[in-house]
Amino acid sequence: MISIDTNVLVRLLVDDDAEQARRARRLVQSGDVMLVTSVILETAWVLRRSYRLDHADVLAAIRGFIDLPNTTLSEPEVVRQAIALAEEGFDLGDAIHIASARRCAAFVTFDKELQKKAAKIAPVPVRAP
Repeated sequence: MISIDTNVLVRLLVDDDAEQARRARRLVQSGDVMLVTSVILETAWVLRRSYRLDHADVLAAIRGFIDLPNTTLSEPEVVRQAIALAEEGFDLGDAIHIASARRCAAFVTFDKELQKKAAKIAPVPVRAP
């Protein structure tokens, strides 16, 4: 099994450099791939900021890759729960933070909008300090 960096995943998803995309595709098709949570987080940021993809397209691209039969997630419960939260309107970064804190008594933030949004569906209470 190999683990890939954000730049390999982005090449696969956006195909903006034909040679690198070909090499990335060949690599991913050659065997099992581990995708660590930080790469998912960084990929979402790159797709939103650099490629100006909207929230739904970013989630669809990431979901498409993680659903490949040879893809393993370093934290499958966290990532799948975070994507579900993101599909409900959470920023994927915030969703990963909250899903990662699911075994804690609370996730504490100054972000009032996040507190309000999380009140209904977050797996952990989200509150102010």
